[in-house]
Amino acid sequence: MTGLAYRMLGSRAEAEDVVQDAWLRWRKVDADTVESPDAYLNRVVTRLALDRLKSARARREVYVGEWLPEPVVEPDFEAGGDADLSVAFLLALERLTPLERAAFLLHDVFDTPFAEIASALGRTETACRQLAARARAHVRRDRPRHAPSVDEERRLTTAFLDAVFNGDEVALRGLLTEDVVLHADGGGKVNATLNPVKGAARAIALILGVRRKWPPPAGTTARLARVNGQPGLVLAADGVVFQTMSLEIEDGRIAAVYTMRNPEKLSGLDGL
Repeated sequence: MTGLAYRMLGSRAEAEDVVQDAWLRWRKVDADTVESPDAYLNRVVTRLALDRLKSARARREVYVGEWLPEPVVEPDFEAGGDADLSVAFLLALERLTPLERAAFLLHDVFDTPFAEIASALGRTETACRQLAARARAHVRRDRPRHAPSVDEERRLTTAFLDAVFNGDEVALRGLLTEDVVLHADGGGKVNATLNPVKGAARAIALILGVRRKWPPPAGTTARLARVNGQPGLVLAADGVVFQTMSLEIEDGRIAAVYTMRNPEKLSGLDGL
């Protein structure tokens, strides 16, 4: 339920609130009258998430800078990736209508039968199949073709960390694709680019410029982690996480970097 709500909303806190609301509703129901508890809870979580998505989209229209989902961090780097949690995947979902997103997630990610999806969305099975098909066509175009090995992910992530901290322009040129894109979310609360930065030359200039103008705080520590299922980094100072980075790797190079700096979206993460 939490996984569904998070993928619908892109917010860990809101996903937990939705699940809590669903649990409270479940406690008021006579379980003997419910044929399938799983289907019932799926329906409740989906409808609660759809309601919250309306207000969430309104907030994002006035959001300062680029909006990125709250990071989900898994300390075990060796666990491997989860493409259905990646920031790229979640941003692709943002371009879908709420109903398309719900139908696609329920069927393609959580293997929910269309009969149950129809009940959850208040649509016919045929309509839900069409919603999922339209969503699938959009999302498929945004998904990477080849998944790198964990060893390759570790090597590139470690090399990227070293290059950034050392300000090594040559190393960065060897690590980034020519059409790399840097994304950052500061929420208007801390320094961050307002729009994606595209192209290796501009990306490297930005990385080196930030390092010179705003060097990491004294005592900064960094560790490798899974950030939204992808290879990533967690940076902290005095035990407080102030930044996460998630890397998208294609053909042996880094094609995108998703940096979270908004302190409100990092408050639930443990420091180092």
